[in-house]
Amino acid sequence: MMRIKLSQKWTDHLIRLPESGMGYQRVDVRFADGSIQQDCVVLNAETIELPETCEGKAITNIRLHKTNHPTTESNATSG
Repeated sequence: MMRIKLSQKWTDHLIRLPESGMGYQRVDVRFADGSIQQDCVVLNAETIELPETCEGKAITNIRLHKTNHPTTESNATSG
């Protein structure tokens, strides 16, 4: 696993969403190539833990893992 600091855009997005536990969120991430990495941990809405195979991939969507929360979808682009 590698830890990546998210851009301010994604941090701002995640701050608006509920935490899964104290100081972290469990999220599903969609990448520009269409691949999805499920159940990733984001620490303090700013650092995400991803497998090495995701290195260099542009994030196009982050949503809370296994939830129907109405604000989990984002159409923001990577940045």
